Amino acid sequence: MNIYVGNLNYRVKEADLQKVMEDYGAVSSVKVIMDRETGRSKGFAFVEMEDSNAASKAITELNGSEYMGRTMVVKEAKPRA
Repeated sequence: MNIYVGNLNYRVKEADLQKVMEDYGAVSSVKVIMDRETGRSKGFAFVEMEDSNAASKAITELNGSEYMGRTMVVKEAKPRA
């Protein structure tokens, strides 16, 4: 399952987010979205998890929780139109 993680602190790195998500299950990939011009994080990421049950649990428990001083938005990512 592909998960959208938003409202992240701009200092969050992919490895940081992977550690948080691995508490819930195996993580296939983590991609923090970067601004092309500035090279800074845009404050959101996509996390791919193999087990959809683990992913659902992560979404339920992490949505609205605080991480590095910001309240995260965690939900299932919608495919691009």
